[in-house]
Amino acid sequence: MKPLPLFALLVLISSLPMRADYLFTYFTKNGEDGLHLAASSDGYRWERLNRGRSYLTPAVGKSKLMRDPCVARSPDGTYHLVWTSGWNENNIGYASTRDFITWTAQKEIPVMAHEPQVRNTWAPEIFYDTRRDEFLIYWASTIPGRFTATAGSSESEYNHRMYYTTTRDFTSFAPTRLFLDPGFSVIDATILPADGRFYLILKDETRHPPRKYFQLAEADDPRGPYRNLSAPFSPAGLWVEGPTALRIGDDYVVYFDAYQKKHYGAMRSRDLKTWEDVTARLVLPDEGTPVRMRHGTVIEVPGAVVERLRRHGE
Repeated sequence: MKPLPLFALLVLISSLPMRADYLFTYFTKNGEDGLHLAASSDGYRWERLNRGRSYLTPAVGKSKLMRDPCVARSPDGTYHLVWTSGWNENNIGYASTRDFITWTAQKEIPVMAHEPQVRNTWAPEIFYDTRRDEFLIYWASTIPGRFTATAGSSESEYNHRMYYTTTRDFTSFAPTRLFLDPGFSVIDATILPADGRFYLILKDETRHPPRKYFQLAEADDPRGPYRNLSAPFSPAGLWVEGPTALRIGDDYVVYFDAYQKKHYGAMRSRDLKTWEDVTARLVLPDEGTPVRMRHGTVIEVPGAVVERLRRHGE
């Protein structure tokens, strides 16, 4: 058999599916040193990158923290990152990159500046809405005097609801609106597309009586409205936060920060109704140490992105 001509060989290679890997964006300690990354080829065994050093030091907000980093990819291959820039601020942080090594200048986006009494802007998430060709950014805030029926249900008189804005260019933003009021204090919501619908994984932040668990709601549109709230599906009695989800083969895997126990866990499902605790399968860097992974986001990326990150950290 004659070897294939070079051109034919290149065409054949280009037609093969590209290997995908997974990245985990996370912070450590209080978020003071910025963005950390871990990588995995199977979604269960994770390795820290860059020898555990930060890829991006926070430079915006009064507190200059980088907590709860969340990333989403645009069709042109740019990765857009948002994060909590402080405990009691009205803004979030933003930067973008194509390789997680070189970043644009950081920006402060004052998403709640129109509410002078707002107490916080926590755990922003970013989702690319293919139907509208725009990004949906949503987060949890407490505005004193709102939703009085659940006032005082969370610690320190917090009473969160989810709010959102949209943008196409990260320069102009739609007016902030209410995203979700499920009738209780809610934080840490994340969107999971599945079977043509959109599922919102959310945390009931009620402290009195303690709930602190995850539920699912569903919608036909990423903006909602989200309905049909499920029963709790996170491990019974375990206080959890920061859900983030991947589809791996036929499975949906939801990772979470079991912050009281100071470790990460995961739940797995094929139908988003029946759940299995697969925490024992996870292998994570720095578990049980002061620089353990905290409240991050998982995303699928081309394998070449991870390989470059590995080489960069050597």
